[in-house]
Amino acid sequence: MFTGIISAVGEVQAISRENGAKLTLSVPFATDDVAIGASLACNGICLTVTGKGQKTLSFEASQETLERTTLGAWAAGVPVNLERPLKAGDELGGHMVMGHVDGVSEITAIEPIEGGQAVTLTLPGAIAHLVAEKGSIALDGVSLTVNGTGKDTFSVVLIPHTGAVTTFGDLKAGDKVNVEADVFARYSARLQELKGNR
Repeated sequence: MFTGIISAVGEVQAISRENGAKLTLSVPFATDDVAIGASLACNGICLTVTGKGQKTLSFEASQETLERTTLGAWAAGVPVNLERPLKAGDELGGHMVMGHVDGVSEITAIEPIEGGQAVTLTLPGAIAHLVAEKGSIALDGVSLTVNGTGKDTFSVVLIPHTGAVTTFGDLKAGDKVNVEADVFARYSARLQELKGNR
């Protein structure tokens, strides 16, 4: 489990695709305390560490992950938001993020506003009922507040700090990001669905 507060930005060092994908990320921190088998959120995707070097971590991803996330389009040099798992007693600064990506959104517009940028994105139909104004959402692993919703779009506001400490400093229209809906919205919707089937 994660919080959506990015702790570092890494970079894809190498990636190969055969029966899924194998990839290595260069990371800006020592990996001594990162265990093989540990989880790491990479652009919001919960991946398992399968190998490590002094400043590198390696992972494997299934075909399902390639099809459901932006990982299928990653190449060497792509920057990646990184977050270590939440530990008991840690401050929950964002919201509860599982690292289970629901789908991919495309940025349709970025407009400067006082204090930051308003970003509009496409809203995948499968999770439209889980996205509400002032609710939480994770984009490429970053915990954000939904600023507004439309029929097939939603918007968030990025403050300058977010752009400075994540990959979002270089966002532009046409970019695609991983989306994870709020876990509480997911379970609430499921309970309502089951209640309706009685």
